[in-house]
Amino acid sequence: MSNKGLILFAALSAAVSASAQTGGDTSLDEVVVTGTRNAVDVRHLPMTVTVLGREQLTEQHQMSVLPTVMQQVPSLFVTGRSVMGYGVSTGAAGGINLRGVAGGAGQMLVLIDGHPQYNGVYGHPISDSYQTLMAERVEVLRGPASVLYGSNAMGGVINIVTRSMHADGVRTHATIGAGSYGTVQAEASNQLRSGKFSSTVSAQYSRTDNHRPDMGFEQYGGYVKLGYDFTPHWNAYVDADVTHFNSSYPGSVTSPVYGADQWITRGVVSAALENHYNRTSGALSVYSNFGRHKIDDGSSDPSKPTQRYFRSKDALTGVSWYQSAQLFEGNRITAGVDYQHIYGNAYYTSKATGEVLDTPNKQSGRSYRNEIAGYVDFRQDLLTSLTFDAGIRLDHHSVTGTEWIPQFGVVFRPVTTGEIKLMASKGFRNPTMREMYLYPPSNEELEPERLWTYELSWRQRLNAFTYGVNVYYIKGDNMIQTVNRRNVNTGEIENYGVETDMAYRINSHWSLNSNHSFLHMEHPVVSVPEYKGFIGANFTGGRWSVIGGLQYISGLYTETGQDERKEDFCLLNMTVNYTLMKQCTLWLRGENLLAQSYETTLGYPMPRATFMAGVNLSF
Repeated sequence: MSNKGLILFAALSAAVSASAQTGGDTSLDEVVVTGTRNAVDVRHLPMTVTVLGREQLTEQHQMSVLPTVMQQVPSLFVTGRSVMGYGVSTGAAGGINLRGVAGGAGQMLVLIDGHPQYNGVYGHPISDSYQTLMAERVEVLRGPASVLYGSNAMGGVINIVTRSMHADGVRTHATIGAGSYGTVQAEASNQLRSGKFSSTVSAQYSRTDNHRPDMGFEQYGGYVKLGYDFTPHWNAYVDADVTHFNSSYPGSVTSPVYGADQWITRGVVSAALENHYNRTSGALSVYSNFGRHKIDDGSSDPSKPTQRYFRSKDALTGVSWYQSAQLFEGNRITAGVDYQHIYGNAYYTSKATGEVLDTPNKQSGRSYRNEIAGYVDFRQDLLTSLTFDAGIRLDHHSVTGTEWIPQFGVVFRPVTTGEIKLMASKGFRNPTMREMYLYPPSNEELEPERLWTYELSWRQRLNAFTYGVNVYYIKGDNMIQTVNRRNVNTGEIENYGVETDMAYRINSHWSLNSNHSFLHMEHPVVSVPEYKGFIGANFTGGRWSVIGGLQYISGLYTETGQDERKEDFCLLNMTVNYTLMKQCTLWLRGENLLAQSYETTLGYPMPRATFMAGVNLSF
C-alpha cells in the first residue's frame, strides 16, 4: 500500500468533512425496501443500506449502474478490463466484490425488484445485463441478506428497483453519445400514465472497439413495464428486460488469444400482484431469469482455430410471496415463501456440422435443482429510541438439503439525529452446477458455503451534513476451493474492516460526498482492494452542472500466493452538463483524466484517459 498517497487522500477527506460541519437544511429520511421487503425508514433497520436514486445513476450518463455503484458504496469493487463491456468466461471482468466476499463465485447477489439474477450453471452475476435504462433506484445492502433472499446473498445484495410512472402524463427521453476508441452509446425511453394504467418502454444500443485489438463489444436491449392500479390498495405489473451482447476476447497481454468471441443473450420477465394498506402490505410474483451463451474460446495459435463452440442454456424461474403486517403499535412482522426452479445445461457443438459433442460433465440427467424456503422477520420498536429485529429462514435444496439461516439486530437512537446499529447475520451459498457436475474438478458431495458477519455502526444527520461509520468482522468456513484438481469444502474466510461515508449539501450550488473502506483479509483473494476511497463534488449553477470524483485504490490484489501482486492507482473522472434549452442538454465525460496505468484483472491493462460527448433530449 502506498502510505504517502493514502495519507494525502485521507487528509483531503478529513478537510472536506471538517468544512461540512456548519449550515444547511435538514435532509429527508431514506425509505428502503431491500432490508425487509416492505418500505421502511432506514433508521429503524439494523442493516447498512446505501440508496442511489435515478438522478444520481444518470447524471454521469453511464449505460450500466455498476460504475456509479462502485463510486458511491464503500467496500464495493467491480473489476474492469476495457472502455465498455465486462464480458463472460475466461478473462471476464464485472466481478462484484463486497468486503472481500466475491461476486465472481456467486457470493454477491444482484436482484431486480427483489428477484435473484444469476447464471444458472455458473452461479455468478452477468454484469453487462444490469442496465441503467431499467433502474428507478439501486439499493445496496452490505452484509448477508440470506434470511430474505436465500443462497448467494452471503456477502450482500444489489437490488435494482425498476422504473414506474406515478403521475398522469407522458415523458420521453433520449440520449446519444460518442467518444474514444469508436465508442457509441444511445438510449431512448417513454413513460406514460393515464388514470389507472402506466407504462415504461426503453431501448438502448452501445458499441466500442476498446483500447486493444480484437476487443470489440456491441450490446443492444430493451425494457418494458406495464402497470395497472385496480384500486388504491391493489395493483399489478408485468415487465420484461432483454439484452444481447457480442464481445471479443484478446487474452492477456502476456498470453494472447486469437478468434475468441462471445454471443450472449440474457433476459428476465416477471409479473406481480401487490397490495398496500395502512397496516399491511405484500406481493405475489412470478419471474424467470434466463440466458443463452455461445462462446468460441479461441486459440493461442492463429493458424489453428478452434473446431467447436461452448454453449450453455440456463434459467432461474421462481415464485415469491410475502406479506408484512403491523400487529400492534411499533411492531412489524414479515412472512414469506420462495420457490425456485434452477435449470442449466452446458455442452459443445461442432463448428462444421453443428452436432452436439461429448462434454466432460457428470450431470447424468440432473440438469435442474429446486429450492423452497419459508422465512419470518420480526421487528419491534420500544418507545422511540430502541428497535429489535430477528429473522429466520428455513431453506431446502433438492441436492444439498436443509439450511437454517438466522439473523439478529438492534438499533438504538440516543438522539433524534443519529442511531447505533448492531447486527449479527448468517449467509450461505449452495454449490453451483459447474462446481458439482461440470468439468474434472467437479464434486457431487459438495456442501453449502457458510459465514457469519458481525457489524457495529453509527450514523448521524447534522442539518445538511450526514455521516456514518461501520466496523465489521466476517468469519466463514466450508468455502469451496479446488485442491488437487477436485472441488472441496476446505476454504476459510476471515475479514474485518472499517467503512466511513459522508454527504454535505453546502448550498443550492455545491454538494460534497465521500466514502472510504479499509479491509484486512486473513486469506487474501484477488480483485479485492485493502483500501478504497472516493471524494466527489457536484456544482450546479445557471445552465451548467459539473460532477467530479477522485477515487483512490490501494492494495488491490491481482494475484495471490507466492506470486502475489498488488495495484495502487488514483482515478479522476468528471462530467460537465450544459442546458442548451429546456428540452436539450449537452454533456461531456472524461474518465481516468490523470492517465493512470493500472489493471484490475491481471494481464488486462485498463485504458488511459478516455472521453465521451453527447446530447440529452427530454419532452
